[in-house]
Amino acid sequence: MILPQKKIGASRKNPKKLIIFSQPKSGKTTCLANLENNLIVDLEGGSDFVEGLKINVPKQAEEQGVHSLDVVKQIIKELNEVKSKIGKNPYKYISLDTVTVLEDILLPLAADMYRQTPMGSNWMGNDVRKLPMGAGYTYVRDAFFFVINQFEKVCDTLILVGHVKRKNITTEDGEIDEKSLDLTGRIPSMVCADADAIAYLYRHENKTILNFAPSESAIVGARSEHLRGKQIVIAESDFDGKISIDWSQIFINE
Repeated sequence: MILPQKKIGASRKNPKKLIIFSQPKSGKTTCLANLENNLIVDLEGGSDFVEGLKINVPKQAEEQGVHSLDVVKQIIKELNEVKSKIGKNPYKYISLDTVTVLEDILLPLAADMYRQTPMGSNWMGNDVRKLPMGAGYTYVRDAFFFVINQFEKVCDTLILVGHVKRKNITTEDGEIDEKSLDLTGRIPSMVCADADAIAYLYRHENKTILNFAPSESAIVGARSEHLRGKQIVIAESDFDGKISIDWSQIFINE
């Protein structure tokens, strides 16, 4: 019998895919560096001032004399090799910081994907975004989700870190300053639909807060019951400037 005869309990409490977006220099990387067993794949070279499990992709690319995409491919390859060897995910968490930059890094992959099609077999360009009628954005999107899926396979939770995109929305009550994840085309709506939780990170006085509470001004939310509709303090500084960071309310015991 395949059809259930009674209610089946939830199989997860913590998000499998978490999106965090904020203004630049809001403390995202500092907070992520203090999440235990979290590998930060630093895509824009912003982790130099924090101590943690991290790979500075631009720096590695410069040292090796290769494109940043080659370093990303190398990381995925090594993660899969370690997982195959030890029989489990190498890290509990992997943070891609930031996915806003990832789009640009993946342009060579998007170009290769286009060249594999009949239409693109003789194409000599480098940036598919310049294709007529916006046709190239399909390949940017395909490259983006291909890489995201590769990382998701080798960790318990994938954290996508991004910058905030702000735009004015006109409503019956006036204009609203809407905040959302800064990506192009249909990627933001698709990646957010696939995520288990989306949070806007902001600072208020001496506190750093993850906001999961949906509103007209912020596209956020969560499937996880313990996060749904919440605003959770994950970092707080004292009078001496010492910062205490606590992820225990975000990732709870399962």
